[in-house]
Amino acid sequence: MRTSRSRVRLRRLTLIGTALAAVAATASPAPAAPDGADERRPSGGGLSAVVRYTEYGIPHIVAKDYANLGFGTGWAQAADQVCTLADGYVTLRGERSKYFGEKAVPDQSLSSASTNLSSDLFFRGVRDAKTVEKLLEVPAPVGAGREVRELMRGFAAGYNTWLKQNRITDPACAGADWVRPISTLDVARRGFALAVLGGQGRAAESITNAQPPAGGTAGRTEPGEAPDKKAPDKKKAAAAARELFSAQNADMGSNAVAFEGGTTANGRGLLLGNPHYPWQGGRRFWQSQQTIPGELNVSGGSLLGAVSVSIGHNAKVAWSHTVATGVTLNLHQLTLDPADPTTYLVDGKPHKMTRRTVTVETKDGAPVTRSQWWTRYGPVVTSLGAQLPLPWTKTTAYALNDPNAVNMRVSDASLALNKAQSTEDIRKALARKQGHPWVNTIAADSEGHSLFTQAQVLPRITDDLAARCSTPLGKTTYPSAGLAILDGSRGDCALGKDKDALQPGIFGPSKMPTLTDAPYAENSNDSAWLANANRPLTGYERVFGTIGTPRSMRTRGAIEDVAAMADKGSLTLKDLQKQQFANRAPAGDLAAADAAKACAALPGGTATGSDGKAVDVSGACAALAAWDRTVNTGSKGALLFDRFWRKLTAGVPAAELWKVPFDPADPVRTPNTLNTAHPGFARALADAVGELKAAGAAPDGELGKNQYVRRGGLTIPVGGGTESLGIWNKLEPVWDPAAGYTEVAHGSSYIQAVGFDGSRCPVARTLLTYAQSSSAHSPHYSDQTRLFSGKRWVKARFCEKDILSSPGLKVVRVREG
Repeated sequence: MRTSRSRVRLRRLTLIGTALAAVAATASPAPAAPDGADERRPSGGGLSAVVRYTEYGIPHIVAKDYANLGFGTGWAQAADQVCTLADGYVTLRGERSKYFGEKAVPDQSLSSASTNLSSDLFFRGVRDAKTVEKLLEVPAPVGAGREVRELMRGFAAGYNTWLKQNRITDPACAGADWVRPISTLDVARRGFALAVLGGQGRAAESITNAQPPAGGTAGRTEPGEAPDKKAPDKKKAAAAARELFSAQNADMGSNAVAFEGGTTANGRGLLLGNPHYPWQGGRRFWQSQQTIPGELNVSGGSLLGAVSVSIGHNAKVAWSHTVATGVTLNLHQLTLDPADPTTYLVDGKPHKMTRRTVTVETKDGAPVTRSQWWTRYGPVVTSLGAQLPLPWTKTTAYALNDPNAVNMRVSDASLALNKAQSTEDIRKALARKQGHPWVNTIAADSEGHSLFTQAQVLPRITDDLAARCSTPLGKTTYPSAGLAILDGSRGDCALGKDKDALQPGIFGPSKMPTLTDAPYAENSNDSAWLANANRPLTGYERVFGTIGTPRSMRTRGAIEDVAAMADKGSLTLKDLQKQQFANRAPAGDLAAADAAKACAALPGGTATGSDGKAVDVSGACAALAAWDRTVNTGSKGALLFDRFWRKLTAGVPAAELWKVPFDPADPVRTPNTLNTAHPGFARALADAVGELKAAGAAPDGELGKNQYVRRGGLTIPVGGGTESLGIWNKLEPVWDPAAGYTEVAHGSSYIQAVGFDGSRCPVARTLLTYAQSSSAHSPHYSDQTRLFSGKRWVKARFCEKDILSSPGLKVVRVREG
């Protein structure tokens, strides 16, 4: 026994010595390279780090300083995700058309462009205009800080070193000539792309396609030049804007809840974070621990290409983010010079638009050249998605204002959270950095405090400004969706500046909806109003979100669950784990019994489908009645209700779906009581039964037999369910008419349940649902997906004793050269 203990102790001492010696031996970082420096060697040479791998390929990166930490992070991300990262850098270089063809659909992780050509025109325009270079010239605190610049410099060097020292085996990019070394600027450009995702990135296609009306540029006509069109319909525009800016309809969302110490067993805070992000492509999370001894020690999930932890915890505080309802852009309606539609008037004075000419190489044809048109407010756009056309006529055009297009503080804000020691530190850090573009922050700490805050960079659209300056179209889109369309011809309609804001035209931190030390603070992508149903937040501007309006089914179910948990009290980490995988379907609790009863009353047990044919639905009635109202892999009848509910809610207006309407005085329990008399009820039921039959699924079949993913020859059943069912453990699976749900588009991703016990070792469980690597050649391609299927978790290893006791611990020293 003594000999065995001695060996274990010796092994630990040896490993600690290896890590510390490597850190100590790391060369002092070279001074930050000036913008435009040699991109082939962005580090200046001599960087190194120690990467210690524990179970499921989770790296614990130790380095001497920020440049070396960035180096280890870039190296380790490349080891797991080189092809996905390289694909993103092709996007940022504006070279997708060159390598993959101009008509192909890109991974839309970095913009909403629907073709490679549109993506390239947008990102090549960013490069040609030196947008990111100019932002990096801005000193902190308005610009990026020194530590973040060092992290970016090191990240590029680490990625490049991995490329130089390793052979790529992933067939997705093995031997590809588009996999190339990157520069510090490439790392910064990726951060810029994520910052403008809800603004210019959302409108990338429109920015690149916008052209003046025919004959409007001194008789010249460009390919794609727009004919004169009528103004958009106000009612349709309002509905389109609501759809466009609904967080529940996006491919990213989240749940998060923080519990205050009065609700927990030990008086310390608890946090459960459950972001819903894409399972494929460049917006995946990647898990790690980053350590600079005596300076930084943080663990969590980072978006690919990010230099710091995005969602995570340290020894004292844990935080998560949810996609916020704040509208991160606004429009300015331009009054044009009748003689020249590329000149606009402000206070009667003419201002010429700036024409940016962008050229993109293509794979099989001649280069494509297109003009982009920019104004004092931002680029001219001719739509926001397909839903909201904004035609450029001879008298009117629309310019998009995106305050995040001059915000390079995203990584600084994340790093500040990484270093925070309490929820109050979190609040102050967000107020100081003002960098997060499109998320709320929910946090809990070891002293028992809780926090919710909608601290995001938003255009400074006050309700007063919108009332004074909205165009007729804006008077419908602002109340309905928070999208302001201001009169760009008036100088008094400028956005102004708050005294506590770092940049003009955004809200200062004093205006952010914030809730501190509530028994629970929860968000499921609705507005800040009901972060705690007993302490509703009000008084904020419409651009932040709504007050007193119906909540999503997921918000309603989440508030029911977490309020009951808080009332119960004595909460522990196990209660968080149970909540994550309860897989309760609130829509089922509200509607399944009434649906089963109405089904059983259908004459002859038949219903008429959308195709006019009668369908035998008698087997569905019993399945609905017997369903346990969950979406576990073994739940019988869950798939039937899922397909029925999707069709019913898509075909029946919300106002006609329920007998009891929404009541703002009872927002969690209303609306309710399913209106089974609506003709859409029987039609949806018939269509759902027909779909299941075509897919080879029985109405009472187990969900996991027709909801799964395939990984490396394995079929892995997965629980969870769609937005409209209200599932906490949200999944948006992909429907195959012949087989059911055979892949997941987006949903639960980096999950963490975190508590504190008074030691310097937080008590945490994590799960990366799609695992660390997207390469089928990696041992960590699906290992955590199998855990997700079985509702199992990874025990977080944060402290040295936990890291060093990991079975199969692997220590790798990485360095340049």
